[in-house]
Amino acid sequence: MGIAADIAIIVVAGLLGGLVAQQFKQPLIMGYIIAGVIVGPYTGGVTVSNVHDIELLAEIGVALLLFALGLEFSFKELQPVRRIALLGTPLQLGLTIGYGFLIGRLFNLSWNNAIWLGSLVAVSSTMVTLKTLMAQGQLGTLASRIMIGMLIVQDLTVVPMMIILPQLSDLEAGLPLLGLAVVKAAMFTVAMYFVGTYLIPRLMLQIARWNSRELFLVAVTALGLGIGYVTYLVGLSFALGAFVAGLLLSESDHAHQALSDIIPLRDLFGMLFFASVGMLLDPNYLMDNILLVLVVAGSVVIGKSLILAGITRLFNYRGITPFAVGLGIFQIGEFSFVLARVGLSTDSIDHDLYALVLSAAIITMVLTPFGMRMVVPLHNVYRRWSKRPELPLSEEPLPKQSHVVIAGGGQVGFYAARLLNQLGLDCVVIELDQRRVEDLKKEGIPVIYGDASRSVVLEATKLEQAKLLLITVPDFPVTRAIVHLARQVNPTLHIVARVEEVETLHLLHEMGVYEVVQPRFEAGLEIIRQTLLHLNFGVHDIQHYTDTIRQELYAPLYDYHPDYQAVAQIQNAARLLQFKWVTIAADSPLAGQNIGDLGVRTKTGTVIVGLMRDGKLVVSPGADYHLIAGDTLAILGNHQQLDNFQQFANQST
Repeated sequence: MGIAADIAIIVVAGLLGGLVAQQFKQPLIMGYIIAGVIVGPYTGGVTVSNVHDIELLAEIGVALLLFALGLEFSFKELQPVRRIALLGTPLQLGLTIGYGFLIGRLFNLSWNNAIWLGSLVAVSSTMVTLKTLMAQGQLGTLASRIMIGMLIVQDLTVVPMMIILPQLSDLEAGLPLLGLAVVKAAMFTVAMYFVGTYLIPRLMLQIARWNSRELFLVAVTALGLGIGYVTYLVGLSFALGAFVAGLLLSESDHAHQALSDIIPLRDLFGMLFFASVGMLLDPNYLMDNILLVLVVAGSVVIGKSLILAGITRLFNYRGITPFAVGLGIFQIGEFSFVLARVGLSTDSIDHDLYALVLSAAIITMVLTPFGMRMVVPLHNVYRRWSKRPELPLSEEPLPKQSHVVIAGGGQVGFYAARLLNQLGLDCVVIELDQRRVEDLKKEGIPVIYGDASRSVVLEATKLEQAKLLLITVPDFPVTRAIVHLARQVNPTLHIVARVEEVETLHLLHEMGVYEVVQPRFEAGLEIIRQTLLHLNFGVHDIQHYTDTIRQELYAPLYDYHPDYQAVAQIQNAARLLQFKWVTIAADSPLAGQNIGDLGVRTKTGTVIVGLMRDGKLVVSPGADYHLIAGDTLAILGNHQQLDNFQQFANQST
């Protein structure tokens, strides 16, 4: 079967490796790399027949990794820690490259290979760090924000490194080529600016309006790989073009949905890439050079941790923060594998250096969770040794936004968002229909284009900081998926959901949704209430009937949520009262009288709660307020009391 059989072998091996990595709570990429080692040419058993073809396919994985990186990149995320991210990260990279260069020279590497070694160990792992932070509940701390900011800038430096490092082997011939590459990159950037400004937004807008999920996915993939191929044709990196394509889409309305759609492809081809990385590792080299690998890995962990902690302290972050940053991102990252593959393909490094870095990277990744667990103990030792008090600056969580997330921008979601917006309450809507997105924008309502049942799109709303999630979509499977994802991101979040069937109400209750609205039921109940009113049934009898039906339907809510019972009782009481405006005619006995002299409450049971005169509203007018013809009174009471007031005022309806 040729390459088809090879892909099948890698996918199955990747699954098994991923299962093992997951079982031992390690990043999946480590399982993929180990799977690649097992099916690679240096081991017996089931082996991939054509490694070169797999390497070519793996280039798509690199392109998709960088395309997704471009889609995820946002300067807004760097704002809280922009100084250390934008200034401290280049300093850290420079110091780490220099440190790695010294290690390389110490082990008799050539100056070119020593620079490559420093560059490969300088970049940390975004995947490993984020997964470890989430597993240990550290996301949202000051240290985690610094780490993420520095990781973003580190990942961005991979692109220029891919251009610069291959030219180091022959500087005399490489400098003109490097200069030409810079000129080409500048021209390409200018061209892409105009394409990204005028062509791509219009293309994506039109495709989104067609509401074809399949065509949207094809368009996103075509942009990422197509622009990457164009850069390859002009003599630049295929991966660079994919990264630029991601940047072009990152600030558009369609970025979150594009990222959500591309992630499965990125993960699949990424698995192929990391497996191909493992195929190039010779286990015999590892066994023969285990001491060298351990020394290099240990040197990277110690030296890189000290450099990161020192830079964090240099930017005036104190307390536990330097310890957390230093012990959080000391590992060698996944983009180092991308760089190493470039080095191999251009003959800039040999297989021995590649195997050394790959082996050391795996060890540092394994050590990351243990390093983060050592932050507090090491910091406590430091405090006792230095006798310095803890500073409260260190681990302040992100401030709560307390906004409302509305999943679905149809009629219900649109009206809810408009009301919240008018009340000055922060809200954000998720909507997949491009026309509704445009309508929401016209109203000045924040909106994210995308499918709310996709984790990337839902997380883009900062759901972990939200106060309420309102799900207005009528499709129960979508609602269930949104609830499931929301509970993962924010387990304590209050959720109000729309349901269409009684059975789904109970299912949502079991998932922890205790505020539900069933529009058809409520509409039918209100029609019955109005019908019985017109048939002269007593108000109390009507209310008792509707309350009984409502309580039977929402029984789970009454049983589980005590507050729901109180709210329902208040709503029921409110339905017994009615509000009406009555205008005083010229021949009305109310004209020319003071409110206190009329005895309205005693004679009719109603209360005058407001008065409108000459366009001005008077709230709760006093007893000495003098009424004149043309005044419009706001009257509060039940149905019978309002009838009594109209007879008293001699005002016909």
